[in-house]
Amino acid sequence: MYSKNRITWLPGALLALAATAACAQNVPAATPSTTLKQAFDAAWARQPEALAGDMRLEAGHARRSSADSWTAEPLSIELAGKTDQLDRNEGSREFEVGITVPLWLPGERAAAGSLAEAEISASTSRSLAAKLRTANAVRSAYWDWQRASIDAGLAGERLTNFRNLASDVARRVKAGELARADQHQADGALAGAEASLAEAESALAAAMLTVRAVTGGTALQLAPGNTSIEPEPSAGRESPLPDAEHPVVSELLDRSEVARRAATLASTQRRANPELTLATTRERGAFGDAWQQTVTLGVRIPFGSDSRNRASIAAASADAIEAEAQLTLERQRVLSDIDTARSRVKSARTQIAAAEHRSRLAGESRAFFQKAFRIGEVDLPTRLRIELDAAEADRQLASARIEFAAAISALRQAMGLLPE
Repeated sequence: MYSKNRITWLPGALLALAATAACAQNVPAATPSTTLKQAFDAAWARQPEALAGDMRLEAGHARRSSADSWTAEPLSIELAGKTDQLDRNEGSREFEVGITVPLWLPGERAAAGSLAEAEISASTSRSLAAKLRTANAVRSAYWDWQRASIDAGLAGERLTNFRNLASDVARRVKAGELARADQHQADGALAGAEASLAEAESALAAAMLTVRAVTGGTALQLAPGNTSIEPEPSAGRESPLPDAEHPVVSELLDRSEVARRAATLASTQRRANPELTLATTRERGAFGDAWQQTVTLGVRIPFGSDSRNRASIAAASADAIEAEAQLTLERQRVLSDIDTARSRVKSARTQIAAAEHRSRLAGESRAFFQKAFRIGEVDLPTRLRIELDAAEADRQLASARIEFAAAISALRQAMGLLPE
């Protein structure tokens, strides 16, 4: 039976495959297998969004600090000098030093601060959405690897059973209890089991390479063990529509908010920023004249027009409309994915119960017919059919357990929950 936190594998398949994988990787068979959470952490650490996330947040905080300043742009200093030394040289001199202070337009400072805050939130939600996309790729590769691991383990166990059967048949043929044709049937079944194992091992190797490609982890221990499954989300998280806690929804909400605030900021910037100038001038008319000093206070107000920022306003408004429309579509898609995933979990739970019942019956039948075959009460075709039925029942049970774990993982993915 499955439990909330672990899957119980078939003992024979587990031991055979764990030993094979351990020898292939030169690690002890008892080495714990990489969990889904560990694979996700390894994959996320190498993602571009993870590497650039801190810098994006730092850029957002820098823009917020800039919006908190008292001036729209940094102060500037002006230096000027005037002399007649190059022509008349009568001693006329004039020197001017001034400071220019760019001023905020009405409402511009508050709009710039709001936009910076929205961009900080958008950086965080963008990172969470990127994490969820990475989790989707890791979950897909991880459970494909688990399926391939189980198939390879069952193929190894099936090969062992057919080897024992072929040996038993050979013994009875030598004793004259069975015909030569029975030996051929047993050997043919053994060859088929060997081919199936080779195919399963090839699929397992490909699945392992896929996991390594996604995670970039050459140090991952890809040897199946008691692999923990993720906790199943409670039904209390269900809601009519996904809320802002879902990374996909949160990202689109923040994108929409950034676009709206960018449009608000653009609407306040209909002209260049005015400038306040404070300057002092020191001058004389000729040699021997006394120096005169004056102070100048001035304001520069540029003219503006409604069309100056029309393009930026239209672009920001278009981004807001697009984000809001996409948000509506994504909410419906996420809700559909959640419903589908819940149905998949329910179906997988039912399949486990049926597969366990079939596996138990097939195992008991196998034991009965093995004993009957040894004492000559059952012919070889019937013995082979029972063995194939039992192997298929074991495969179905192992597959059902994997599918249940994968279904819970898919439900968590649809609900925007990261691997645990």
